[in-house]
Amino acid sequence: MRVMLRAHMDTAATNEGITTGGLPQAIKKLLEKVKPEAAYFGLHEGVRSCWIVFDLQDSARVPELTWDLFHEFNAEIEVGPVMTAEDLAKSLAAIQSSS
Repeated sequence: MRVMLRAHMDTAATNEGITTGGLPQAIKKLLEKVKPEAAYFGLHEGVRSCWIVFDLQDSARVPELTWDLFHEFNAEIEVGPVMTAEDLAKSLAAIQSSS
């Protein structure tokens, strides 16, 4: 299932992670594990954030995938299903045909 992981990370923790090299290492490790379709990084609500879209084969992997962000960077994380425009069009067409 295609999902989007959204993480807001603590400023003090990410400042330290930038200084020590821990933040780039954690991001690289996560990206290597999930092999994202897309990954974006920026500010949201005034804090460093990331949005990563990937195929999640097993929901039991979520704790492992998010551990470093929670543990090292005090992140607030959401993971939820997302669709492409093509997926949405297909879904809406199915709804229309069943109505």
